[in-house]
Amino acid sequence: MTNRIGISGIAGRMGRLLAEEAASAGTLVGGIDRTGTGPVGAVLFADISALAAESDVVVDFTHASTVAGHAAALAAAGTPWVLGTTGYSAQDAEAIAQAAKVIPVIAAPNYCPGVNLLLLLAEKLGAALPAGQYDAEILEMHHRQKVDAPSGTALGLGRAVAEGRGVKLEEVMVTSRSGHTGPRGEQEIGFATLRGGQVVGSHTVMFTAGTEQIALTHHAFDRRVFATGAVRAALWLQGRQPGLYTMRDVLGF
Repeated sequence: MTNRIGISGIAGRMGRLLAEEAASAGTLVGGIDRTGTGPVGAVLFADISALAAESDVVVDFTHASTVAGHAAALAAAGTPWVLGTTGYSAQDAEAIAQAAKVIPVIAAPNYCPGVNLLLLLAEKLGAALPAGQYDAEILEMHHRQKVDAPSGTALGLGRAVAEGRGVKLEEVMVTSRSGHTGPRGEQEIGFATLRGGQVVGSHTVMFTAGTEQIALTHHAFDRRVFATGAVRAALWLQGRQPGLYTMRDVLGF
């Protein structure tokens, strides 16, 4: 089996790191980018369909607006898909699910091993610490250029807590508190978002009771950790049966 890895969004900050990691881990086919540019020496393709036709797997860190179109193109080509884009809609999520019926897909909010362990712990803590006694809150901070809030990782943490508690995140999440809000709801999972400077990513999930507080925090210092994880996922995904996988599958926990 070959490891021809294509990069969607190859000219971006993540795309360039992905290209470097793909070149060292396998064979970098090239990529696409809305700017029409890319790293020196990288082959640029006309569109996602052309890239998919020449790749054994496509790693995609672009924009939410591309998700549905990329899902259709990759499914049509039969090319596995590693998706790192966040901030997409429920309709986009359905497009991802439909693609996963035809091709193997990993759509993860974060490809860092440490964050994925944090997601697992958040789910276990959500199950072990009752909402009536422990209030769950999630704090995240990212660089000033980030366009979606809360971050995909923060939402992933909230979803993990909600799954542990047997509820749907959409029914209990609170992303804004301002003015006279009244007392905190017993089932709420709250989110606080900070933006500034060039913070790569910082996430904390907290469970607070009247007698104790448990807080777990992850700090990312270098974006390369996401690129390394995504390329690891791409290599793992090749040869898999169609389906929607997670980084937990890749990491084996």
